[in-house]
Amino acid sequence: MYTKTLAALLGGLSLALAQTSSEQTPSAPEIAAARATIKPYSPVSNVQGKSFNRFVNIWLENTDYDVAASEKHLAKLAKKGLTLTNMWAVTHPSEPNYCASQGGDTFGMDNDDFNQIPANVSTIADMFDTKNISWGEYQEHSPYPGYQGFRYPTSGDNDYVRKHNPAILYNSVTEDATRLRQIKNFTDFYEDLRTHRLPQYSFVTPNMTNDGHDTDISFSGTWTWEFLIDLLDNEYFTKDTLILLTFDENDTYELGNKIFSFLLGGAVPQHLLGKEDDTFYTHYSIISSLSANFGIPGLGRWDCGANLLSFLAEKVGYTNYEVDTSNLYLNVSYNGPMAAGEYSQKTYEWPIPATEGQCSGGHGILDIVKKTYANLTATHDYSSPVPFDVETGNSVGVEYSRRLKGGKREKYVTGSGKTGNDTSACKSS
Repeated sequence: MYTKTLAALLGGLSLALAQTSSEQTPSAPEIAAARATIKPYSPVSNVQGKSFNRFVNIWLENTDYDVAASEKHLAKLAKKGLTLTNMWAVTHPSEPNYCASQGGDTFGMDNDDFNQIPANVSTIADMFDTKNISWGEYQEHSPYPGYQGFRYPTSGDNDYVRKHNPAILYNSVTEDATRLRQIKNFTDFYEDLRTHRLPQYSFVTPNMTNDGHDTDISFSGTWTWEFLIDLLDNEYFTKDTLILLTFDENDTYELGNKIFSFLLGGAVPQHLLGKEDDTFYTHYSIISSLSANFGIPGLGRWDCGANLLSFLAEKVGYTNYEVDTSNLYLNVSYNGPMAAGEYSQKTYEWPIPATEGQCSGGHGILDIVKKTYANLTATHDYSSPVPFDVETGNSVGVEYSRRLKGGKREKYVTGSGKTGNDTSACKSS
């Protein structure tokens, strides 16, 4: 729920800071000057994880599960790793999914606009900072580190686009010059690879041609094969590395938003190579898995209840939920401050994260989140593995359960709590 306390706390912070036309569409001279002076920053760390020491998150675009799974290059790559047959995006269109991967929520975003999220909203960068874990992004054809423009080039065919850059959407990143320089391009990727300066977490976005957005799955599948096949033979790149190849969303909005995904790399357990994992996952599962793997606090948002990657869950002793997806779609954002009225209604209430309780990551919630939202009631039941919203009815009525040690099974239904949208009813059998 929203309170006057929170309004005072935020001090009237605007929903999206005003931007000059130069910032959204910088001129060629401005771009050239920045390119000549802004240098990439490639921090290195070696924090040991439970199941992996490096995570590489690669996203393609807008493809239905069966279409992607049948593409020959992706199918061949999937056989080299572990296929996730029950991975879900969290909404439509593209940008809010990228937003969710960084901040654990869509905040109602229902558009691909020039969005900015206030600096008091925490992200995975804040999680990594608790242990000085290195992170970075590699955005194909971005003109220079930390470029904030809407697209590049600023005219002509689509190439680099801001909407596919998760970190750049958050002012907590863009207002920090050091963090900005960790958002780089593919030239920097290959230089970091050559000099052994790859971060422990990276997000990799191909351009609008190679990710399939402006082409098709055959084109993006071929690109993916050519990008990864040599990297998989590079010991520095693959050793103790977990690579996720996934999609931002499916293409047919009327279908459930399930997306073809698979894991590659030296961190995939040998006995799982060539196998399938039907555990229910969402984009939020990656955030919770990073928390569990590296022993770092989470965001207290939809990462809090998200299932962990199954082999990691087994290692840390967490029991994942089974989710009945027969009536699940995850194809629209709930109402919120980042909505533009395209699919959801704009509100002026920022969702309040959880500040207490157990999260699936097992290492609590960031201190800054607990301090910022102290004594406020969480807007949603973030302990659910399925993001839902009672007010709009999104994903309400979805059953999920798990069998605990000793044989007891917990059963839940999203949105069935007696106190509104911050609890779920629990039945045990």
